[in-house]
Amino acid sequence: MLNIALVAGSSRSNSQSGKVARFLRQRLLQLELVDQDSSSLIDLGLAPLPLWPAEDSGPWGLYQQQLQAADAVLIVAPEWNGMACPAIKNFFIYAGKSELAHKPALLVGVSAGVGGAYPISELRASSYKNCRLCYLPEHLIVRHVESVLNGPEPADEDDLRLRARIDYDLDILAKYAWALRPVRESIDLDNRAFANGM
Repeated sequence: MLNIALVAGSSRSNSQSGKVARFLRQRLLQLELVDQDSSSLIDLGLAPLPLWPAEDSGPWGLYQQQLQAADAVLIVAPEWNGMACPAIKNFFIYAGKSELAHKPALLVGVSAGVGGAYPISELRASSYKNCRLCYLPEHLIVRHVESVLNGPEPADEDDLRLRARIDYDLDILAKYAWALRPVRESIDLDNRAFANGM
């Protein structure tokens, strides 16, 4: 069974990003890609990380264990003012190779309107360099988030299409997770000469 960690990247305690992450975790369970014990949800709104650098790293120790155990990661990133929000950027300052290197990750942009693409672009450009996370060529954008993924049945045609795309992308993420397991095990992550990305 795969172990998949989901990160809800909003700093709001009752966020739409958290809702999306919980929906995705439920779909992983329903599709039998994970079980209750092999998936974890990190909600940065419910247990926020202190702004880096911090003497007390708050819940990072628990998050670190969850990420180290994971075979793959789902990053749910809300768009705030056309950018990835500060909580998810701060998360990537904490996260390093020991937690994320050579693990596949599915990016999920979230927007209250028709946006959502900018956090995808921003995180693809800057968040993987030192932690060596491997973003899939696929990604999801949940637009008009307040009107979708709210119940067991789709609300409309857009919701139905989004749910079908979610299942498609989760299946791809699982296939990458299985494929990259032996790759990750064969790489020396302790090579000090190349500790950081270029």
